[in-house]
Amino acid sequence: MKNMNLPNKLTLLRIAIVPFIIASTLIRFKFNFLLAGLLFGAAAITDLLDGKIARRDNLITDFGKFADPLADKILVISTLVCFVKLVVCGAVPVIIVLFREFAVTSIRLVAAANGKVVAANIYGKIKTVSQIVAIVGIYTLYTVIDILSFFNLDNIVVRDIFNTIGQVLVWISTVFAVISGIKYIIDNKECIKDM
Repeated sequence: MKNMNLPNKLTLLRIAIVPFIIASTLIRFKFNFLLAGLLFGAAAITDLLDGKIARRDNLITDFGKFADPLADKILVISTLVCFVKLVVCGAVPVIIVLFREFAVTSIRLVAAANGKVVAANIYGKIKTVSQIVAIVGIYTLYTVIDILSFFNLDNIVVRDIFNTIGQVLVWISTVFAVISGIKYIIDNKECIKDM
């Protein structure tokens, strides 16, 4: 760890934050969604920073190319599974995202076995941004519900509207996940032949 460069340390920090996001999402206490959202936001910022620093300072490594997208998957999928548990989003979009991630990771592993490191492409980055926007949006919506509830202004109509918005955000990010997965498979079809 001492010899690891800053971008890779940020990637590992993103993974280390995940258990705290899970706990603050699933354990109900006053404004737990606010805390979870802030932690998730901090983790998302490390994703932005590690890539920028790696490119700026020419610190791109094979470990970073592999670990950065893996950290994104751990962060996003853990949070989405928490949302399914809380019935904030349905299981179907999360299953689709999981299927996409397993397919892409399988291709990456085959490529790695053949000495090739496959970095994330622009479509994968768009997918990740859409997922981050959806998750931050959901945390924001549920923080507003917590605030309204704190002032006894919460009602079922607001909850239903916010829940619908959250579902739509997750489905939009799922569409981007499918598009990026298809593009990834097309771009790396030579790896699929080796499977």
